Amino acid sequence: MSGPAVALLYQALPPPVIDGLRKDAKPGGYSDGGADIGFALKGLGRAVVTPVPAPDPAQAMQWVFPDTADGIAAAIAAGADTIWANSVLFEGHPIEAVMGQVAIVGQSPAATQKYDDKFATNRMLEQVGLPVARGFLLADRPSQGVHALADVGQLLNDLAIPFPLIVKPVRGRGSQGVTLVRDGDALNAAARSLIDEGKFGTLLMVEEFLDGEEMTITVLPPAAPRPSGERGDRHFALRPVLRFDQKDGVAPYNGDVAVTQNSVAIGPERMEEAPVLAMLDACVQAAALVESRAVIRIDCRADAGGQFKLFDLNMKPNMTGAGRPGRADQDCLSAIAARADGWSYAQMLDAMLATAWT
Repeated sequence: MSGPAVALLYQALPPPVIDGLRKDAKPGGYSDGGADIGFALKGLGRAVVTPVPAPDPAQAMQWVFPDTADGIAAAIAAGADTIWANSVLFEGHPIEAVMGQVAIVGQSPAATQKYDDKFATNRMLEQVGLPVARGFLLADRPSQGVHALADVGQLLNDLAIPFPLIVKPVRGRGSQGVTLVRDGDALNAAARSLIDEGKFGTLLMVEEFLDGEEMTITVLPPAAPRPSGERGDRHFALRPVLRFDQKDGVAPYNGDVAVTQNSVAIGPERMEEAPVLAMLDACVQAAALVESRAVIRIDCRADAGGQFKLFDLNMKPNMTGAGRPGRADQDCLSAIAARADGWSYAQMLDAMLATAWT
């Protein structure tokens, strides 16, 4: 074994409510992806610290530690000098207590909490001139920067945003709670459902629907080597991945339909298209603006004029990949992009390991 001794965390802590908003936990807490990461890195000869001496490739929980204080302490006691935070971090997360003791693969808790607010992040990117889908906040009652559901008809007229529209949680995960609405009645019904359910909090986003191509961009930080082996001093993007077979305008949740069934990296001939180059540049700029220290993924869609707009920046993207038994179709979007650029899934993870910070 060579290099750092890395332990993988999964999300065991219940997601906190932040400013009245909640990010729903993924079933299994990303333990599947954590096991995929550990298995792949071990296959490269990297030192992977696990809860049991000889983890079964088919048993995800044998590869990962919970992201609790006790779980992190157990990982360190077992010999880990690097913690891969394959979890959703937030201010006050137990990992903060060991940030000076071990290296971290992942975002800082403060940056994750700040930029996981998709509405605030989009508005920040918009303010610096990046192309972002227009939108507004909606709730039962108005407050500063938040509009009342009862006033949405007049608001749409004032903003000149036509139907169809997208209704979604502010701190969502994947396509959970995301709905395409084609008229006022559908908007009210979707908004009412999200608010009443309370699963994501009492606030939601309404966003313009972009009916062009959808692509997703994986961006790595400067500390990561490029697929060519070169290194640089700025963030860089992997090959865009085209999404297709959306259901009523929305990409299906990857827990229901594996992304390998509805996603493909674009061909090299498209890499010189002006809209694609502009999209890549915008995503690289966005990664720097959100202080990204690890991989992020940004979802983009083209408007009627063919310009791609950013609409969903993911501070902690899914990182599953093929390798363990029964996982042949589980490459995540970033793994699809990496393979198109000449990396295997394991090689991409090795580049991510190189981004560990203290």
